[in-house]
Amino acid sequence: MKFNKNTFEVIFFARGGQGAKTASELVAHAAVEEGSFVKAFPFYGPERSGAPTRMFLRVSDQEIRTQEPVEDPDVVVVMDDTLLDVQDVTKNLDKNESLIINTKKTPEEIKKSLPKFEGKIHALDATGIAMSITGNPNTNTVLVGKLISVSEIVSLESASKIFRGVFTEKIGQAMTEKNIRAMTAGYDEL
Repeated sequence: MKFNKNTFEVIFFARGGQGAKTASELVAHAAVEEGSFVKAFPFYGPERSGAPTRMFLRVSDQEIRTQEPVEDPDVVVVMDDTLLDVQDVTKNLDKNESLIINTKKTPEEIKKSLPKFEGKIHALDATGIAMSITGNPNTNTVLVGKLISVSEIVSLESASKIFRGVFTEKIGQAMTEKNIRAMTAGYDEL
């Protein structure tokens, strides 16, 4: 792990049905595979497809006792850039922390809409990457790849292994491998 504190915290901002729960659980299972302690849990508003949701993830080298929502994240992952207009996605992120966002906009364009944020903006067209590799717009594996690249919270190998173990039977080997390629593309995206 790259982080220099006992517990690394992530918030995923998404809309219901975009795969934030799957993304956070994938990283959580990979962290357990690597010997870390984890807590991953959702916060739902009105439970309906398309409604804003948040997923909280903590990864630590020590047992995690708190069940409280993450208030001071190290990384925020925004799965839908329309959430910038309805959620305070940079709350408590400082200049040493990162915002990963699925968008066609440049980091400079995002910065203009978030003038108080001083941290690093990682903007990528995760929807476009997902469409080109998997044929569907599910961005979660692409964004997991970028999260792993930015944070080194787990290894890409561990996340790929967990994804294969969970999804091969559910979606088939060909689609599983496409999603792992999408995760790798997110990891490699500059």
